[in-house]
Amino acid sequence: MRFWLELKTALVLSRKGTVSATAKEIGVHRSTVNRHIDTLEAAFNHRIFQRHARGYALTEAGREIAKVAENADAMFSELQTRQLGAASLTLGTLKITAIAGVAPMLMSAVKSFRMAHPNVKAEFIADTQLLQLEAGEAHVAFRSGPEPREPDYVVQALRPFRFSLYASRDYIDRFGTPRLDSLDTHQFVAPIPERTYPPYQTWFAQNVSAESVVLTSASRYVRYAAICNGIGL
Repeated sequence: MRFWLELKTALVLSRKGTVSATAKEIGVHRSTVNRHIDTLEAAFNHRIFQRHARGYALTEAGREIAKVAENADAMFSELQTRQLGAASLTLGTLKITAIAGVAPMLMSAVKSFRMAHPNVKAEFIADTQLLQLEAGEAHVAFRSGPEPREPDYVVQALRPFRFSLYASRDYIDRFGTPRLDSLDTHQFVAPIPERTYPPYQTWFAQNVSAESVVLTSASRYVRYAAICNGIGL
């Protein structure tokens, strides 16, 4: 708002009555108060204050200007109060998405967030599917793979992720220890392809033939049971 600083100064001066008291109230030099009043009077082409021995008194035009400034000051004060109230009473639900295995690494941070914002609930969406942050499907996503290119995303690295092959002792006794140059001689237990996340899916497609996959399941508990029973890697 143009001339808001000057109007604020005039409003305080109308309440305090003297330049020295006004300068002390708003934390400026006396000359700044005088300059603000001169600027307003030049802008409105009217005298705003009558100077007299005891201080400053509003003129007729000054009272009109002070009334507008007072209304604006009240509106700004109300807006500031609302914003501070909203900041201290943050409500709603924070939606976090990640694969289930990442949860143990995140829960201490979730706990700290909840302690700092007790009115905000947390929803943990454990899924391999990529949710659209821009559509509000989630607010924070922990994912492995290439860095997202969406312009509105704020991306930070959490930590390196490693993927390994696992097998039961029974499987190793029957098929031997797997080598990267002879994976086509082995059998595999795998997630359903469309439910895998990019790094695993890319590696799997490049190194394992479809004929080598003997069991698929969307459930990691099912895959774990199959691996423990020696069905595949």
